[in-house]
Amino acid sequence: MYKFFFQLVFKRMDPEQAHHLAFRWIRLAARTPVLRTFVAAALAPRHEELRTEALGLRMHGPFGLAAGFDKNAVAIDGMSMLGFDHIEIGTVTGEPQPGNPRKRLFRLVADRALINRMGFNNEGSAAVAERLAARTPVFRTTVGVNIGKTKVVPEAEAVGDYVKSTERLAAHADYLVVNVSSPNTPGLRNLQSTEALRPLLTAVREAADRTVTGRRVPLLVKIAPDLADEDVDAVADLAVELGLDGIIATNTTIARDGLGLRSDTSLVQETGGLSGAPLKERSLEVLGRLYARVGTRLTLVGVGGVENAEDAWQRILAGATLVQGYSAFIYEGPFYARAIHKGLAARLAASPYATLAEAVGAETRRITQ
Repeated sequence: MYKFFFQLVFKRMDPEQAHHLAFRWIRLAARTPVLRTFVAAALAPRHEELRTEALGLRMHGPFGLAAGFDKNAVAIDGMSMLGFDHIEIGTVTGEPQPGNPRKRLFRLVADRALINRMGFNNEGSAAVAERLAARTPVFRTTVGVNIGKTKVVPEAEAVGDYVKSTERLAAHADYLVVNVSSPNTPGLRNLQSTEALRPLLTAVREAADRTVTGRRVPLLVKIAPDLADEDVDAVADLAVELGLDGIIATNTTIARDGLGLRSDTSLVQETGGLSGAPLKERSLEVLGRLYARVGTRLTLVGVGGVENAEDAWQRILAGATLVQGYSAFIYEGPFYARAIHKGLAARLAASPYATLAEAVGAETRRITQ
């Protein structure tokens, strides 16, 4: 039904307009008591065997919404209603910014992919913090907050910009993510070098601890799939050294060659980050490499090309305790999370593992032993 609707309506619309239309419908449903109860019962049935503990938090399951869909924390209940076990909002920057000029979002339908050069369009950390503080949750869910650099802030002043956002948002976050891997903010990916990353992560950790004294706010870093293997290792080692809580692998890619893209050449050549199915192989490879390096010392989050339950299961076997999706949601529609949960439960039941926790990293351990 949804795929027919996508072909008939959404595919004919500008992708960003379609996003805002769907967003409004989700928010409206979540504000309507009887409707949201019905929708949650249909789309978010709970599977007890999928209950997950990660980052010191208890979640209904391992599958969440990646950052980028709800940039301003306006649809947390709506996305929880659709079955996502955790919602990562953002990316939020220190100051509000409109993002890059439109057109900036492109569908590669033949490849089940997206290209975006949104440029961290968001209302800024002060407005988002105010919204989170005023929020009365309808559904219990885990809320991560993904923070990035304001475009006009020079690279040399990036640390202060991240600290400002941390001081405003940490109290409202179940976990924090430092995003240094978007290709759409000039100079941002330079912060992935360990020389730049060390002072940044140290300052954010100190700011979170200084701001929130009653609990430890878990801190993760999100990396790009375009890092060389030795740089992936270096970030992993740094994360362990600094006592980070986890790594998210991976963000979008700037690569185009070697991905077997079938979409119109004019679309493929658009600048920006590519997400969706073509990212699957490299994202999984980076995840497995990270797990082989850090084992259980960090919580790993697998994202990039997660289209179905098998993709999610492969992420778990590679080393992910949590899995996220976004691009496939555009193509699969409102039953996306439900299908992944159902499929994960079936795969766990058919596996030799008693719990999801036992399955985490099993394939990587088998390969590396």
